[in-house]
Amino acid sequence: MRLKISTRQVEGVIIVDCYGHLVFGEETNLLREQVKGLLPTSPQIVLNLRDLSYLDSGGMGTLIELFTSTQRAGGCLKLANISKHIRDALTITKLILVFEVFPDEFAAVASFRPQPA
Repeated sequence: MRLKISTRQVEGVIIVDCYGHLVFGEETNLLREQVKGLLPTSPQIVLNLRDLSYLDSGGMGTLIELFTSTQRAGGCLKLANISKHIRDALTITKLILVFEVFPDEFAAVASFRPQPA
């Protein structure tokens, strides 16, 4: 299943909805180009992976690359709605320690708000 992407903005945070498979090749290139193109507009990005059904090592590499790119742009990339399969893959590779992961996009967006002192 090919990767499909849609974007929207919520409270100044860009939500990137991913549908299908994130695998090495056209799919990883599509996500990379889409997210890197958004960084000048807003470097606060949430990848909503609710409808992502498969992630291979190329997809994981792209997530790492995008995480680094958003940090360089002064922002942050966060993950929301990951499936058990994707959580397991991130846990095995220890990438779960790198990414901030949220149960849904609302919690991810809220995490960008300034916390009261």
